[in-house]
Amino acid sequence: MTVSPQTLLIDDSERLEARLKEIPQEPGVYYMRDRTDQILYIGKSKRLRSRLRSYFNGHDTRPRIALMMRQVVEIEVIVTDTEAEALALEANLIRQHQPHFNVLLKDDKKYPYLCITWSEPYPRIFITRKRRMAKERDRYYGPYVDSRTLRTTLHLVKRIFPLRQRPQPLFKDRPCLNYDIGRCPGVCQSMISSEDYRKTVQKVAMIFQGRTRELEESLAAQMEKAAEDLNFEYAARLRDQIAGLKSLSAEQKVALPDDTVSQDAIALAADEEHACIQLFQIRAGRLVGRLGFFADAHAEPGAILQRVLEEHYQTVDPVEIPAEILVQHELPESEMLSEFLSQSKGRKVSIVAPQRQTKAELVEMVERNASIELARTQKFADRNTQAMQDLAEILDLPELPRRVEGYDISHIQGSDAVASQVVFVDGLPAKQHYRHYKIKNPEVRSGRSDDFASMAEVISRRFRKYAAAKAKGETLVPASQSSSLKSNALSDFPDVVMIDGGKGQLSAVVNVLREMNLLEDIKVVSLAKQREEIFLPGESLPLETDAEQPGVQLLRRLRDEAHRFAVSFHRQQRTTRMRRSSLDEIPGLGHHRQKLLLAEFRSIDYIREASPEQLAKVPGIGIAIAKQIYRYFHPGDEAIDDIPESIDSGVVS
Repeated sequence: MTVSPQTLLIDDSERLEARLKEIPQEPGVYYMRDRTDQILYIGKSKRLRSRLRSYFNGHDTRPRIALMMRQVVEIEVIVTDTEAEALALEANLIRQHQPHFNVLLKDDKKYPYLCITWSEPYPRIFITRKRRMAKERDRYYGPYVDSRTLRTTLHLVKRIFPLRQRPQPLFKDRPCLNYDIGRCPGVCQSMISSEDYRKTVQKVAMIFQGRTRELEESLAAQMEKAAEDLNFEYAARLRDQIAGLKSLSAEQKVALPDDTVSQDAIALAADEEHACIQLFQIRAGRLVGRLGFFADAHAEPGAILQRVLEEHYQTVDPVEIPAEILVQHELPESEMLSEFLSQSKGRKVSIVAPQRQTKAELVEMVERNASIELARTQKFADRNTQAMQDLAEILDLPELPRRVEGYDISHIQGSDAVASQVVFVDGLPAKQHYRHYKIKNPEVRSGRSDDFASMAEVISRRFRKYAAAKAKGETLVPASQSSSLKSNALSDFPDVVMIDGGKGQLSAVVNVLREMNLLEDIKVVSLAKQREEIFLPGESLPLETDAEQPGVQLLRRLRDEAHRFAVSFHRQQRTTRMRRSSLDEIPGLGHHRQKLLLAEFRSIDYIREASPEQLAKVPGIGIAIAKQIYRYFHPGDEAIDDIPESIDSGVVS
């Protein structure tokens, strides 16, 4: 990659003017780069030269833009044939590079999505707060503001249509009760083909696409045909499905007089920092979905709405794009977005900012909902801010503790000893940063525990990279003092480390941090359980605090979450060990073969019930070991001696 020139464009008028003259007056996408060749901003325009010149003429006085222009040293452009192509290219490039100055939606996992895994032969349907884009064929619907309604809808859908009800099969060789009562088509035993099952899932997808009425009409036509063919059992099932869909539609609270209207309405409410955006989906005159988004409020309202709509419609099927979109504010590039959506849908899509009558009232209702959601979120954020401020005062911190980490140990008399690391960012759990540790100390084993040594080991493993960085002369900057977490190479350095325990656990951690030369860099405290007392290094008495004050409550939530996370991992490790304990007693059955067996049969009970022939079909087992496994579980069965010893490629001959 070539390195950009070092002179800022705003400080080199000759080079700026020469560069602008080189840029064509055509539609396309532009990059702005800094001295390190990092992309600061990616934008689009139907007239590239005019748009880029507007950045340097001083008309845009927004602080965010002024800060960006003080870093731009080079501009690059990609010319496209149409404005719609520029929009599509810009969206892909932003998703790929994640520029710092683009108005990006906040992915704070606040609202849930519904996912359909079309990449799998038998698609799964589930609710998630993590939108993974690794598999392009998987489809995400949302994010939905009302998670309770989403869960209720999915629950009813699984009663209307026969779908897989369990993530894992309950039995090895037969379906569960859900199949017998008609709620599952027997996916676990392949009692329905992948093609037929995907047809059922497609009907479910139509519900979350807002096409419920279209689905009802389709099922009604199928029901009439089934009745004509005297297939009354199938017709009855279709009748029940139609009735279920009608009851589902009856749950909608908002209906417009014209039942042919299909439109989206979008509006926002913003404070100084954040913007809460709501998008109402009206299909056939009824509200079928209410989606929510959050964004930085550092741009004009119209630009924020434009970005939300662009990113949202990039991920939907063309059939989900309505013929009309109602917006609260005029969009800066509504013509470009309208052209792009029209091409995607195959028919005209209008973007309107209504001023009166029914459409304006609908937009006002969306805005009221956005204001309510913003106020609710702000109240929750204020409570977290108050807790961080109180904790900063308690611990005498120079800044609000943005990243706080908590650690706990879990075991039963030393067996299966594990540790947890949980992280709170801005007072909220950041589960993507959670970590598990298996205690490696050979002195910690069944019948002998050492929480002090275990905690010291975990802290040593967690912070050894910082010890190495400090030894090289690097400066360790906590999250609260880092201007950009993305640009800080060691951005996960905590403001506070909390140890679950009293003075003993804290002393063990202090000793290891002193040995690593990190004691002066890390603010470490412990929280004792009995009286919720906070201990500092070198202090024999706890701090004078109230167990109910906000800062202490924040540490308590962190401590409880660390305990929960450690206990859950300990139980998982213990269950795995107990499952394998009986298999360890079988000669010739090592750890690798145990994994193969458990992957195939799921549990010891299934292995116990399997025949030697079934066991031998597992790759890597063979008939000889299969007979040993069978003898172990069935010591009195002499018929096993009659089974031949020959085997070919893992299958009994």
